[in-house]
Amino acid sequence: MEDELLKMKNLGKTSAQWLHAAGIHKTADLRRLGSIHAYRAVKSRGIKASKVLLYAIEGALIDKHWAELPPERKDSLAQQLRQLDSDTKRPLETPLEK
Repeated sequence: MEDELLKMKNLGKTSAQWLHAAGIHKTADLRRLGSIHAYRAVKSRGIKASKVLLYAIEGALIDKHWAELPPERKDSLAQQLRQLDSDTKRPLETPLEK
C-alpha cells in the first residue's frame, strides 16, 4: 500500500511514521487537522520532534519547502502553538479524537 503522506513536500519516512503513530494516515487527515494540531498530536505520543516538523507540515499543506516559509508565518505558528500549549482548559486532543 502506498503512503500518500510521503508524496507531500517535506515529509519523509520518519515524519510520516510519526504522523501515522498519531493516527494521521491520509493527506485529508492532515489537511483537516492543520499543521498545529497535527504537530501536537505527534508530540502527545511522546515523540521528541522539533519545531521543524511543525514548519514541514505547514509547508507540506501549501506545497512549499519549510525553509521557504516566511519568518512571520513561522512566528505565527509558534505563537499559536504556545497559546494552545499554555491553555490549561484545553485538553491535548486532536479533532480526529473527537
